[in-house]
Amino acid sequence: MKKTILVVEDEEILREIIKDYLLNEDYTVLEAADGKQALSHFEEHEVNLVILDIMLPQLDGWSVCRRIRKTSNVPIIMLTARADEDDTLLGFELGADDYVTKPYSPPILLARVKRLIESRYSSSVVDPVRNDVLHIDGIEIHIPSRSVMIDKESISLTHTEFEILLYLMQNQGIIITREQLITKIWGYEFAGDDRTVNSHIRNLRHKLGDKAQYIVTVVRAGYKFEGRT
Repeated sequence: MKKTILVVEDEEILREIIKDYLLNEDYTVLEAADGKQALSHFEEHEVNLVILDIMLPQLDGWSVCRRIRKTSNVPIIMLTARADEDDTLLGFELGADDYVTKPYSPPILLARVKRLIESRYSSSVVDPVRNDVLHIDGIEIHIPSRSVMIDKESISLTHTEFEILLYLMQNQGIIITREQLITKIWGYEFAGDDRTVNSHIRNLRHKLGDKAQYIVTVVRAGYKFEGRT
C-alpha cells in the first residue's frame, strides 16, 4: 500500500521541492505550512511518516513533535539549521527518530525517508534466523508487530528506541559502541555526536522503568544489555 508522508514546512518553495521528490517515489503527500495545520492533518489522516521543520508559525516543531508522541510512534524526521545542535538534541529528547540539517540535499532527505519507511513497515523486517519473539528477564519484544512488553504490560517506544532495544538485546552481554549503534540504526555517516545517541538511550531507559538497569553504560566504550534469559 502507498505510504502517506506529512510534510510540515512553512517555506513554500522547500515544501514543494520535498513534495515533488516524494511524489516521484509514489508516496502520498500531505502538506502543512504551520504547526496547527500539521496536527489537524495528522488527526484526520493515517500518516506513516512526518517530515517536520522546527521553526514554524502557530506551533513550533518541538510542540508538534511532543503532541504527536502523546498518541503515536510514527517515524519523525526533523529539519533543523546546521548550527542548532541543541535544537537537534531537544528534538531527539522529544521523540524524533532522525534529523536533516539545512541546507540539505533533497535526495539525502528522500534516502532517510525510504530507510525509515522500509525499516518500520516492511513485511520482511523479521529475520528467519532469529526468533519472532525475544524475551529477556521480563522484557518481551514481538518483532513482527514491533511491540514491547515489560512484565506483561505494553509500553510505547518510538521507531528508533525500538531498534536500539532490539539490537542491544539481540547482542546481550556484548559491548556495542556508539559508532556501531549509529551504523545499525541510522545506516549512514552521521552528522551528530555522542550526545545524540545518549539522548535516545536516556529516553529508552526512562520508558523501561525498573528494567533500565539492564542497559549498562561501559565508560569510553559504549553500551551493553545485561539481563537474564
